[in-house]
Amino acid sequence: MQAVEEALVVDLNHDGRGVVRLAGKAVFVADALPGERIALRRLRRRARHDEALLVEVLTRSAARVAPACGHFGRCGGCALQHLEPAAQLESKQRQLASQLERIGRVRPERLLAPLAGPVYGYRRRARLGVRWLAKSGRAIVGFRERSSARLADVRACAVLTAPVGALCEALAELIGTLSIAARIPQLEVAAGERATALVLRVLAPPTAADLERLHQFGERHALHLWLQDGGADSAVPLAGPAALLDYRLPEFGVRVEFGPLDFVQVNGELNRLMVGRALELLAPEAGDSVLDLYCGIGNFTLPLARRAARVLGVEGELGLVRRARHNAALNGIDNARFAVANLDAPQAEAWARERYDRVLLDPPRAGAAGVLPLIAASDARRVVYISCHAASLARDAGSLVHEHGFRFLAAGVMDMFPHTAHVESLALFERDA
Repeated sequence: MQAVEEALVVDLNHDGRGVVRLAGKAVFVADALPGERIALRRLRRRARHDEALLVEVLTRSAARVAPACGHFGRCGGCALQHLEPAAQLESKQRQLASQLERIGRVRPERLLAPLAGPVYGYRRRARLGVRWLAKSGRAIVGFRERSSARLADVRACAVLTAPVGALCEALAELIGTLSIAARIPQLEVAAGERATALVLRVLAPPTAADLERLHQFGERHALHLWLQDGGADSAVPLAGPAALLDYRLPEFGVRVEFGPLDFVQVNGELNRLMVGRALELLAPEAGDSVLDLYCGIGNFTLPLARRAARVLGVEGELGLVRRARHNAALNGIDNARFAVANLDAPQAEAWARERYDRVLLDPPRAGAAGVLPLIAASDARRVVYISCHAASLARDAGSLVHEHGFRFLAAGVMDMFPHTAHVESLALFERDA
């Protein structure tokens, strides 16, 4: 067994573990916080860093708090419930600034105040694993365990929206009564403002008795249950035609409808704040033509259409574009168009050669390298970039500044995923007219 060592925690790494340095080498320690002096025992030695077990906190951080969830430390859904939310945001802001300087060699002219919303009960979209335990004759429902492919046996989840957060154990018990309990690998949670849907992935057809149990559970807990036996297009409501879920962006007079497997931002309240800040920074004017890249179901496109003359939303997935067009019609918006395109290489598209005054983009984790030349050629004076991965934002920010002549006006983090190490951020770029 490795000897116990003492060290000072100097930072948090990308996945929320404390960072100490011993003999010049970084050592990552789960549940350790910056400023704490700790006792640790190394578990794994790697080329660039080691991993260690927290043995004892010798000097406690003032920002350390008691986790709200009894599964914290075993369940991998959260990494930072032991750190007060304000300190979590400070850490994420430091990570963003560090990535921008290290990878992109850029620094914003100002840092935006972090956007924050509720820190518990916030998660309206989630995928939960399901596992049948044959030896004990029961099912478990939950997220993966920390650093493991095993499923955590979660009885309740503090970050999932009501009522699902309190129903993990009841869902496991329900699944355990079904004839196909061993053939349900996962379920998806999707919550709108007026209804919540659960989509069960089924690898075998349920019996009539199974369907009746599911129906009764849905009725009892006011849930819309869906079954999915193949790809996303195979999901069907258990009880016949079901209304779409929805959320509102009241500042813009917009209601957005979505299906239970459509992509929507996980944190509803934070999404509302994010859309407001993005449009405030982009500042579209009444005569502007705006390009919204990676537009999804119209989350930004529709509010933009309320402020600009014309908006084009572009997305790579046809199903999301169809939903976006539906939402434009739902809101009586006739100055928004939508197109399907491969955004890794969009230069051949006719819309890519049009002129735009402003551009908003919300790319996936890989970033937006394929559209940066298009943005530069569009004559856009102002660009707002929504990012779910700080490293790809840093790379793209470096390109916009060093290769395409934009000024980097502002950047800041958004707490889309409280208690996780995930860094969601927003950046503003501008160039002279």
